[in-house]
Amino acid sequence: MVRLLIVDDHAVVRSGLMMLLNGKNNIEVIGEASEGDEAIKKAKELNPDVVLMDLSMPHGKDGLTATQELHELMPELAILILTMHDDEEYLFRAIHAGASGYILKNAPHDDLLGAIESVSTGNAYLTPSATKVLMGGYLDRVKNGDNADSFALLSEREKEVLEWIAKGYSNKEIAEHLIISVKTVESHKSNLMEKLGLKTRPELVKYAMKKGLLHFE
Repeated sequence: MVRLLIVDDHAVVRSGLMMLLNGKNNIEVIGEASEGDEAIKKAKELNPDVVLMDLSMPHGKDGLTATQELHELMPELAILILTMHDDEEYLFRAIHAGASGYILKNAPHDDLLGAIESVSTGNAYLTPSATKVLMGGYLDRVKNGDNADSFALLSEREKEVLEWIAKGYSNKEIAEHLIISVKTVESHKSNLMEKLGLKTRPELVKYAMKKGLLHFE
């Protein structure tokens, strides 16, 4: 029996998932949580095999941070991200945080059941679009190299800006954290892209993760 904990900030979604999953494919829903701190508490109390984790939970600790903390506390726990975000930035951040799988909320029910079964046995699961993103990133690295030499060209301030970008902060928020102007942040971002040969914000996020610059508070 796969013991499942459902984490989502919408009660209707949690109820729907419980009705869909409980008793199917040897799954037993043993609990639910509405935000990250509650998820961590319930996981420690109930010791599930799999946590089905939403990412966006604005009224408490978010899913990425909760995933990171749960992975550190319970490294054997399988965490399957269930989200509406079909975005490579979220995908890479979720994997970096310790998620075992990533599936979209609009995926067919059979795919969700298969994903839970997969991660419960120690395997990884990625929605097909996520697999395509990862393969694209791998091919880009093969084509363009590791940019190892370029990293040495970055100033300490540029590395700081890169880390904040990777965490998902806006230019304005980065400016407030570093006590510099938004224009200066934009200038650092442009310099980063030029030095690293990158063109988009998600590419900067992937690069930061590869260099181990992305840390969660």
